Amino acid sequence: MPTNPAGANAPATVVIEPSRALAGLGLAEIWAYRELLYFLVWRDIKVRYKQTVLGAIWAILQPLLTAVVFTLFFGRLAGIPSDGLPYPVFSYAGLLVWTFFAQAVTQAAVSLVSSANLISKVYFPRALVPMASIFGGLVDLAIAFPLLGVFMLAYHVPAAATFGWFPVFLLLAVATALGVGLWLSAITLEYRDVRYVVPFIVQLWLFVSPVIYPSSTVVPRLRALGLPDWLLGLNPMAGVVEGFRWSLLGTPSPPLGVMVGSAVVSVLVLISGALYFHRVERSFADVI
Repeated sequence: MPTNPAGANAPATVVIEPSRALAGLGLAEIWAYRELLYFLVWRDIKVRYKQTVLGAIWAILQPLLTAVVFTLFFGRLAGIPSDGLPYPVFSYAGLLVWTFFAQAVTQAAVSLVSSANLISKVYFPRALVPMASIFGGLVDLAIAFPLLGVFMLAYHVPAAATFGWFPVFLLLAVATALGVGLWLSAITLEYRDVRYVVPFIVQLWLFVSPVIYPSSTVVPRLRALGLPDWLLGLNPMAGVVEGFRWSLLGTPSPPLGVMVGSAVVSVLVLISGALYFHRVERSFADVI
């Protein structure tokens, strides 16, 4: 709180105290520091591509080369179905949103540790640091996105009439990445060896998400076992990836249970991540 004991002409002193109320997550303060968020995002982007030969082209090459590998091994050799789409288009559309999620989560997990000097010397809402990693990933997604249009033209895949739903699933992807990023960044700050586990977790997460295969191959098997569709939706990225393809390419609509389950889990992960981050935030400067 501001105090002025030395008189009216003396500068006021602001005492910053940690909030103990879980209800007050500092959203107004984050909004007040939105300009700092912009500079943190810009800093992360410049550091990522500094002294690189290809620069931002790496944002395109990573999903593109992965889609080529998936097409050769899973599309042609393994014969995995692709909901009636050419497998290169099918895989690249899924890899677009998956690459955003994987890179955003991986970078957010180590963001607080990487910004140790800044956190220990200057006060600002600490949540801005992992948020910058998430929003920086959106820049890479925007760079790689036009290539999907090239694939669609090359394989004569028309744009879907459901394109208006695309912002909804993009928002769901951001919410999921932000929730997981808040959890992992706070945990990694206290237990530094977690950063070595994160890439392994993300790699496993890829294979349990419908990136290589469509959910239409999984849901019938769940039903055959007497299990509900929403069980697949416990993986929030299942609904995100399938929603991306449905909104952009017009693939068959995913089961409602999968979509609702993924949306609910995404919101829960975001809320719980924000609450946990807020609870441990007061000790960041000491732990770091």
